[in-house]
Amino acid sequence: MADDKTKRGPADRSKISLTEDYEVRYWTKALGVSKAELQKLVKKHGHSAATIRKHLKG
Repeated sequence: MADDKTKRGPADRSKISLTEDYEVRYWTKALGVSKAELQKLVKKHGHSAATIRKHLKG
């Protein structure tokens, strides 16, 4: 079954995906970062939402 593009958030909220615009919008809003910042964080720390949240709380 194809992805349901009407969904606003990611299917797996434990992983950050940069492949779908709606997921990028969700994560930038949820984490309070820009798209560029999100891309840098994922590149440096991986796709784990928990790891990136931990890094942001620093």
